[in-house]
Amino acid sequence: MASLSDRLDFILGAKAADLLDDLFGIRTVDDLLRHYPRSYTETAAKWDAEDERPEVGQHITLVDTITDTHSFPMKKNPRRKCLRITVGSGRSKVTATFFNADYLSKDLTEGTRVMLSGEVGYFRNAMQLTHPDFLILDSGRSRGSKSLKTIADTSDAFSSEDLMSAFDRRFFPIYPASTKLQSWDIYACVRQVLGVLDPVAEPLPDELIAEHHLMAEDAALRAIHVAEDEAERREARERLTFDEAMGLQWALVSRRHGELSQSGPPAPRRSDGLAAELLGRLPFELTAGQRETLDVLSEGLAANRPMNRLLQGEVGSGKTIIAVLAMLQMVDAGYQCALLAPTEVLAAQHLRSINDALGPLAMAGQLGGADNATRAALLTGSMSTAQKNQVRREIAGGEVGIVIGTHALLQDVVQFHNLGMVVVDEQHRFGVEQRDQLRAKAPAGITPHLLVMTATPIPRTVALTVYGDLETSTLRELPRGRQPITSNVIFVRDKPGWLDRAWQRIREEVAAGRQAYVVAPRIDETDESEKGAEDVRPTETAVGLFDRLRSGELASLRLGLMHGRLPADEKDAAMTAFRQGETDVLVCTTVIEVGVDVPNATVMLVMDADRFGISQLHQLRGRIGRGQHPSLCLLATWSTSNSPAGRRLRAVAETLDGFALSELDLKERREGDVLGRNQSGRAINLRLLSLADHLAYIEAAREFCTRTYEGDSQNPGLASLAAQFTDTERIEYLDKS
Repeated sequence: MASLSDRLDFILGAKAADLLDDLFGIRTVDDLLRHYPRSYTETAAKWDAEDERPEVGQHITLVDTITDTHSFPMKKNPRRKCLRITVGSGRSKVTATFFNADYLSKDLTEGTRVMLSGEVGYFRNAMQLTHPDFLILDSGRSRGSKSLKTIADTSDAFSSEDLMSAFDRRFFPIYPASTKLQSWDIYACVRQVLGVLDPVAEPLPDELIAEHHLMAEDAALRAIHVAEDEAERREARERLTFDEAMGLQWALVSRRHGELSQSGPPAPRRSDGLAAELLGRLPFELTAGQRETLDVLSEGLAANRPMNRLLQGEVGSGKTIIAVLAMLQMVDAGYQCALLAPTEVLAAQHLRSINDALGPLAMAGQLGGADNATRAALLTGSMSTAQKNQVRREIAGGEVGIVIGTHALLQDVVQFHNLGMVVVDEQHRFGVEQRDQLRAKAPAGITPHLLVMTATPIPRTVALTVYGDLETSTLRELPRGRQPITSNVIFVRDKPGWLDRAWQRIREEVAAGRQAYVVAPRIDETDESEKGAEDVRPTETAVGLFDRLRSGELASLRLGLMHGRLPADEKDAAMTAFRQGETDVLVCTTVIEVGVDVPNATVMLVMDADRFGISQLHQLRGRIGRGQHPSLCLLATWSTSNSPAGRRLRAVAETLDGFALSELDLKERREGDVLGRNQSGRAINLRLLSLADHLAYIEAAREFCTRTYEGDSQNPGLASLAAQFTDTERIEYLDKS
């Protein structure tokens, strides 16, 4: 007999076990039984001569003796032969034709008893099968089509009657498979394992099973593979989906509590420090939500265990100033902070914003600097070698309190004097391995506090899974003075005049002293990233639009061009010119999606808006509405109003609620994209659990695991369900976050 933890080579033999391991990472009985069928196929109806004649197209299985054979050349390739066999006689006579069948002639001979399985047709009232699956019976060894041969090999049948019983099923499971190990092979392995499996112990308490009306674990693991009844298979699937939610949440709660034993750098809030001084100097009042979030962060930073917190909020909700105040609390305690940004544009924006906010408090060692001042420094890949070396020396020497940078911060040559906090902006642009690389730069024995920020609101289900090891703070209200943004979709095919009006609207705003963005999905014609395989009309490019507009629709205005392929100094020059009002319209790609803050920009026209995702459009729209004037976002598309793309764009235009849009985004993209490598470190292998469909399961599992861990952190049942997330490298990110 076998248990879930047993290795498969002892049951299936080394050859089959090695294939399962190499192709799917399946090593144990539990791994195999949780390699669930992706679908089920209806089997052929059993038919014999006494039954009514089946209808055309019906799939049947029959057993009879070959009474005649006939070989003849194929029409298209005379060198190849067809084989037509006849089984039975008289009214029960059935013919079966095999193409390219030279190799079959020696097996399918007169007098041989065979099983045939295929789709029924008729010719001159005679029943016929075309190239059916076949199995030769009573031959002492299995010969025939792979699918029937595999079932026969695993059926323990000793006669044709036994075999017909083995095939007398309403369905067969179809597994995720490969050319080297097909679905029938996997089904054979599953049948073999289930034949020797001991009753499976129940990992969940009886009261939880009763509360959620769940099938028993042992029954579910068997039924999902072999149950005849569809309702029974559905119950099994629900139970195993709940298992997956429980296993993932137990892995996450174990990770959260594992942090408790690590040593964090305590930084109690000081009433006479930089944080308090900046708070008193701010030219605006924090919102209630900002104050509440700051208090939570301050309490976490004061503790002697690492804070791990996700700060999410709408574009423009004031996350950055909260992060700066938190970092200053760490600087007050003698620690350094690192702010990791996904682009050089955003990193430079952060440096500028921090220096502007701090003023003399960021001028340590400079004339006019405050006595207790610190310094902020920028480190990016495009800086010269001399510049990078200078900044690295200042970081290693402790001269810099806040270091802002891109991936350049992750390089081994970057050494911190006393790193105590890591802030990751726009976390969805990074993998957790990268934030782990940065945290590892702290002194031995210290795990830095971690603050992860995102302006792309995360659906609750994703927050409970991907970010389940982080506590979450949310900023929903916008700071006072934020101006409303009106959004409209331009369906160019239906209303071509509306696009002309859009260019006129931009000219009007510029005439009133304001500025505009025009966004394209591609840089130029060499950029294939946004091309559709079946497009009739090519999508707009930033370079093409820039050339056209400055001699066409916007010829009277000052235009700038910005995209990701420009050298860093040209990008900086383009952005500086726009920020200082020297450029009226910035023609760009999504390089301005995050971090660009130009309060005077009040109009955005997104060309081929259907080429952007929902969250991406929401981020882009957040670049306007940042000043004192009402703003307008126009989404131009050549899609029709009632197409899926048109409906998606209308949904974006109808709401500014990023949280509502994030839920819509999840439904649109499903979890395959949402749980990609960037967000989770590596793709989570969720076999059954759907973030879009199983919120109730996820919440119930999180609540139960959190409550249970406090009194039973070594629960063996829950640990067994979590093994797929903690004992394999599939979710290696759990040990790196």
